[in-house]
Amino acid sequence: MSQQRKPLVTHIFTADPSAHTFKDKIYIYPSHDIPHTGNDDDDGGEYQMEDYHVLSMDNPDAPCVDNGCALHMKDVPWVSKQMWAPDAACKNGKYYLYFPARDHEGIFRLGVAVSDDPAGPFEPEKDYIPGSYSIDPAVLTDDDGRSYIVYGGLWGGQLEMWQNGTFDPDAHRPEGDEPAIGPMFAELTDDMKSFKTEPKHLVILDENGAPLKAGDEDRRYFEGPWMHKFGGKYYLSYSTGTTHYLVYAVSDRPEGPYTYRGRIMEPVLGWTTHHSIVEYHGKWYLFYHDCELSGGINHRRCVKFLELKIHEDGTIEKVWPYGEQ
Repeated sequence: MSQQRKPLVTHIFTADPSAHTFKDKIYIYPSHDIPHTGNDDDDGGEYQMEDYHVLSMDNPDAPCVDNGCALHMKDVPWVSKQMWAPDAACKNGKYYLYFPARDHEGIFRLGVAVSDDPAGPFEPEKDYIPGSYSIDPAVLTDDDGRSYIVYGGLWGGQLEMWQNGTFDPDAHRPEGDEPAIGPMFAELTDDMKSFKTEPKHLVILDENGAPLKAGDEDRRYFEGPWMHKFGGKYYLSYSTGTTHYLVYAVSDRPEGPYTYRGRIMEPVLGWTTHHSIVEYHGKWYLFYHDCELSGGINHRRCVKFLELKIHEDGTIEKVWPYGEQ
């Protein structure tokens, strides 16, 4: 496959790819990195994205097409800046783009926009999803038609700042043997525009059934959640953040608890790791990003993909972004 481990597009910088099969094509919903000369920081101030471009491929061997700007922050009344990693879903013949951004008070919220076409353009709702906060939304529509959203990111994603139910920028960050903070999870309403259930934290367990600890940085949740199904099981995959691994956990139920199972990918060039997993014609693919296109500049990333092997027993075969080592 000629495009494996190569940037899908090179005329713009793209990251955080959420890939889906719609209308027998692969559509990728990435964030759009904007080049600048500012400094990096632990809270992601260097990631100054302000719009979304939808990418598409007729199949995994076909060229990748940039379908142009699908949504810009100037068209979303509640957004002040930083439209970060999005996702998309299809239901009732409509396509829904979910995205995080800072509101006018600097708090990350989740928005939703709607289109008749998977490539957009998308028409945003006038306000963010009620009760939403943090970043990195990902949506799974189950076999029974129910749709679930999982989201949240630590540090700059502000997830730990909501531990007491209200926004507290000085909230304690769990550490050491304290329980790790998991991503948020909720069922979506039938119109896909709000939470049907009260969002709650997903619990991720170790091999002994104990919740992962905050100090377990090789396995604990940091950001970039993704959900897919295989063999009737629910898979939650995510970035460990500080250790830069993509890992996964498995459950019998979408609401968990999930049990940690292993690594999907070793670290890429660049600080962030963000991915999606999609099936196309019986094969599985991992979409991800790195900073190869920019020579290592963290806020100038490029989206790539490779084939992923999921064994019959449900284990995911670990991959290396630059060839097996």
